[in-house]
Amino acid sequence: MTPVNRVVLIGATGSIGQQALDVIGRYPDNFQLVGAVAGRRTRALSEALAPFPGAKAVIIDPMDEPPKGMEVGLEAACQLAATDSADVILVGGGGAGALLPTLAACRSGHDVAIATKEVLVMAGELVTRTARECGAHLIPVDSEHSAIWQCLRGEEPATVASLILTASGGPFRLKSLSAIPSSTPGEALAHPNWQMGPKVTIDSATMMNKGLEVIEAHFLFDIPYERIEVLVHPQSVVHSAVQFCDGTLIAQMGVPDMRAPIALAMNRGRRLSAVVSAVRLEQVARLDFEPMDIERFPTLAIARQVALRGGCAPAAMNAANEVAVAAFLAGVISFGEITSVVSAVVNGFFWSDDQTLSSVLDADAWGRAQASRLVADLKDTSA
Repeated sequence: MTPVNRVVLIGATGSIGQQALDVIGRYPDNFQLVGAVAGRRTRALSEALAPFPGAKAVIIDPMDEPPKGMEVGLEAACQLAATDSADVILVGGGGAGALLPTLAACRSGHDVAIATKEVLVMAGELVTRTARECGAHLIPVDSEHSAIWQCLRGEEPATVASLILTASGGPFRLKSLSAIPSSTPGEALAHPNWQMGPKVTIDSATMMNKGLEVIEAHFLFDIPYERIEVLVHPQSVVHSAVQFCDGTLIAQMGVPDMRAPIALAMNRGRRLSAVVSAVRLEQVARLDFEPMDIERFPTLAIARQVALRGGCAPAAMNAANEVAVAAFLAGVISFGEITSVVSAVVNGFFWSDDQTLSSVLDADAWGRAQASRLVADLKDTSA
């Protein structure tokens, strides 16, 4: 009999969280929701957990009075992530705020399914070291990294020549270069293929998302940065691929629906029946692949440079990007100024400590403070 996977969900009210709850609800013989964590949206968390009356609820920083029985605070979130009652901790939201619950899950030796790429970007060395020392297993959820994970099954690490991450190109793949910097939030949120949360959708428009994924892939698969490629694939059918030393290539294909990699990760690599609609090759009109245009998407180059610097530089970059994206969505800065803010913060980062929890959090705080100051200056200039 197939064992039931007991799941704790970090980021229950976001896009990944909602899709994970859909999968859990559809496959009650395979999953049991032990508990869920959300950031601020108390009512949304209550509504999301209504079909799961036995699940524990934790809200980190509630917008309004939490109902009876709902625990509050980051410490409670970390305790839930470390509970002995769970088998899999799905980290599906929260950005940098998901770091401490992720580390708590790793220290407890859990299987940790990571969809929140910011965790490995800001603290990849720390998270992977903690997981290794405590016997935890990191399972990729991002569609690109899940694809690579699937392509690598049964393969010898020494035979891997390179990893190939695919990118749709987002809403601005064909837009005039001169028009991109003045794009509106509505235009940037109009992703052609995927339905995602606002933060990751804007990151897809700037292509910072792909820069973060390069860093994430480096830590998940222990592959040098120079052997991680990015190609634009507008159809989003090939989710990623692996090139092997003998010249052959294995790619993973699927419809653009995150429930497939979510289910595979929560079920710890075992496939379930009919999670998403099947790919019909005869209905795939064409598969296009294009080199990445760095002039169009300069944030990818910034992320690669920061990745090679290592240490705590990625934490500062990630923090700056979160601040800049939030400011753009709030109408405070322009789309083009996202890159300007991130670049300025990265260029001003002057230390490269080894990754400890303290140094990562310090770099994160510094990056946020610097980015906030730059955003305020830009707001004053435009006023």
